Amino acid sequence: MSNIHQLIENVGHTGASLFQKDFFLTWQKTLPEIELVLNVAEALRAFHQNNISTRCFESGLAVSQFRDNSTRTRFSFAFAANLLGLSVQDLDEQKSQIAHGETVRETANMISFLTEIIGIRDDMYLGAGHTYMKEVAEALDDGYSQGVLPQRPGIVNLQCDIDHPTQSMADLLHLINVFGSLDAVRGKKIAMTWAYSPSYGKPLSVPQGIIGLMTRLGMEVSLAHPEGYGLIPEVMQVAKSNAAHSGGSFQVVNSMEEAFTGADIVYPKSWAPFQVMEQRTTLLQNNDREGLKELEKVCLTNNARFMNWECDQKKMDLTRHGNALYMHCLPADISGVSCQHGEVSGEVFEQYRIQTYKEAGFKPYIIAAMMFTNRFADAAGVLQRLTERGQPRINR
Repeated sequence: MSNIHQLIENVGHTGASLFQKDFFLTWQKTLPEIELVLNVAEALRAFHQNNISTRCFESGLAVSQFRDNSTRTRFSFAFAANLLGLSVQDLDEQKSQIAHGETVRETANMISFLTEIIGIRDDMYLGAGHTYMKEVAEALDDGYSQGVLPQRPGIVNLQCDIDHPTQSMADLLHLINVFGSLDAVRGKKIAMTWAYSPSYGKPLSVPQGIIGLMTRLGMEVSLAHPEGYGLIPEVMQVAKSNAAHSGGSFQVVNSMEEAFTGADIVYPKSWAPFQVMEQRTTLLQNNDREGLKELEKVCLTNNARFMNWECDQKKMDLTRHGNALYMHCLPADISGVSCQHGEVSGEVFEQYRIQTYKEAGFKPYIIAAMMFTNRFADAAGVLQRLTERGQPRINR
């Protein structure tokens, strides 16, 4: 319990508030706001581990809208909602009036009468996902101001075309637990590198989320990818600016080995080139199936030129003391396990498999913290009242 009380004090000491603020992009939040989410997540995790209930809602919905496939984020959202006492309702576009032409403005209001939080994953269309979330936000603002909604639900970005904040924040919380503190992360080198995959069209949001967040913390961020596999230029500029302000560094190299050399953390992850995602978006919007097949064929052929971009033991030996922390958002393309040739060798992945599971385990608490801080102005005060209530999560 002393640990919980200290965590609650840490929440109060941030002096930050995210009350009624949507969580879209990490670089739109102040560092105290980032720390607030991290501290609340750690507090909620400690409550759960100590069998203390954190159900602070007697009723209410958490609406999830997944416009792409998901395992970890979908179940993390459901866990987070349940942890706080909210019921989850999936918005299935094929089973709603959206399929019959219902507007975003109308849908946003119709699902929100008893809703506290809306979680949206929209990462398939470059230039559209983040824009869609802002459109939903504007519709909610209008509905609330016009007296249609009794309250304005908060929105959590569960992954868009630009950023994956719940992933990068969970990754950061994992780093804090591995290295001991947020201060201990400063100065560490992280290699965010492209890696070969036998598939194409993977979103840019994970690598963009990593370079957009870790450059704010004084880390040495090395982004590596083959020629032609660049990220959204505006996000690259955000990373450069962040590094300049934080005292860290940001470099772009075209060698996986160079990025791995001396790294404390490695994050080998496949993504599609920025230009390819632009083409893919146009083809998807036009429902051009033949065009998509042709683009996939061209991209897979190009990917095959870089099959040596695999995280194997030889490259891991280049890292600091040959013992860097391997990270991945999962599922990884594992050579000899899930595919013939992939992002990471079976030997390396097996060595770090449990660590990647632990990494994923922070996401439910990050999402819960984003929900919690959106709905409560005095986050520390509510957490304190939960300790005083002392309701067991499970009556043993």
